[in-house]
Amino acid sequence: MCYNRYGEGMKKILWLVVIFMIPMMLFGCGERQESNEESSSNKDSEVSSNSEEEVYLTGLHHVEIEIENYGTIAVELNADQAPITVTNFVSLARSGFYDGTTFHRIINGFMMQGGAAKAGKHADTIKGEFSSNGVENTLLHNRGAISMARANDKNSASSQFFIVQGNAHHLDGEYAVFGYVTSGMDIVDKICSETKIEDDNGTVLEENQPIIKTIRVLD
Repeated sequence: MCYNRYGEGMKKILWLVVIFMIPMMLFGCGERQESNEESSSNKDSEVSSNSEEEVYLTGLHHVEIEIENYGTIAVELNADQAPITVTNFVSLARSGFYDGTTFHRIINGFMMQGGAAKAGKHADTIKGEFSSNGVENTLLHNRGAISMARANDKNSASSQFFIVQGNAHHLDGEYAVFGYVTSGMDIVDKICSETKIEDDNGTVLEENQPIIKTIRVLD
């Protein structure tokens, strides 16, 4: 009799334990599932973020380069041929980066180069968009071309550009042409012929460097 009563008591205790544990077990599973869903969501978000590609400009865009004491040069930029270069140039212009920069290297009959970063300013390097760097760009260094200056590294261009005064086809496929002057080549000729240079490399002393007041992005 004692064994039977003890057995009956144990059965009741076991049932109470089971009834009490079931909700706790269900609650625990729900917590883990929610945590897994959150983890999965975060992972998906990271994948989505990492897979986003930077968007570059396309089509034709127009800017005006205003040079102190000389006037304004109008330029048409071709983002279909050089999207990275045009996007970089337009972004810098809109930010006011070029305001107050100068043309520091000028060779009459060849080109004038400017847009170097001043103290406190910074421009990232970009991919060189020309054939010797694996990029199809059919724009040529004809008179009036605007192209990116660079160091020996083909992906070292950042902010410096040059405007071609005379045809310079030896540069084709080696430097990124990204547009052409549509008006104001008379200003380019005047600057190239009048600016005092110090050597055959076209070095211009700071006090003689033509100043870019601003570059306006029209569209």
